[in-house]
Amino acid sequence: MNFDIDGGNVYAYTGGKSMNPAQPTVVFLHGAQHDHSVWGLQSRYLAHHGMNVLALDLPGHVRSTGAPLKSIGEMADCVVAVLDAAGIGKAAWVGHSMGSLIALDAAARHPERVSRIALVGTAYPMKVSDALLEAAAEREPQAIALVNAWSHSTLAAKPSAPGPGFWTWGGNQRLMERVSRRNPAKVFLTDFEACNRYDQGMEEAARVKCPVLAVLGRRDQMTPPRAAQTLLDALREAGAPVETALVNAGHAIMTEQPDALLDALVPFLRA
Repeated sequence: MNFDIDGGNVYAYTGGKSMNPAQPTVVFLHGAQHDHSVWGLQSRYLAHHGMNVLALDLPGHVRSTGAPLKSIGEMADCVVAVLDAAGIGKAAWVGHSMGSLIALDAAARHPERVSRIALVGTAYPMKVSDALLEAAAEREPQAIALVNAWSHSTLAAKPSAPGPGFWTWGGNQRLMERVSRRNPAKVFLTDFEACNRYDQGMEEAARVKCPVLAVLGRRDQMTPPRAAQTLLDALREAGAPVETALVNAGHAIMTEQPDALLDALVPFLRA
């Protein structure tokens, strides 16, 4: 589906199904330099098992036009605008990495639009090193190669996604390169800077009351499980019901362990 948001196009993959107002809705939010396709298995499964799915390309990413948004808050507001355009009042928000910050921000500032949030490969603060920011600004191919290497726990994950035999490492590399080719703006740098600048995490966590699921990769070098604990503790202290699931994956949880992620998401989203 395509939505006209502030004069630009925002694309959402629906899993091959039309929106059904009688069904609950889940929004999938990708991380830096990615698009909706990272959620291929999870989004399609849920779309064919009783849920409306909106897996977005955030502005400036592949099928969505315009410049990439510069702050996590702007991204959250954009997703709310998509829900408005789709006629959806409330949805579950599932976000990976940068997308997890978007879900967190929305749950605090737009609680009437968020039924629950799943934070996949999350951390707070989500700081990016000066060296990586500089590489994204001046040597983007090198930044892509570095992040791709750090995102995977193995050269050949099994069973992998979208199915056995697919090379998740190579597929992720090509996806990030495709984002660069489709948009001459510094998408990677803008995404990284948005994560690096986001400093409202503890304040926002104190306002979240909806159920929270954190899915973390045991071998994640980008957002290791320990980097999420302060945020999860703050959410619990605020009264939010918090569940956690540890899976045997690196940062690329959706593709390295697609079934384990789906196993964690399905009961949480259907509760």
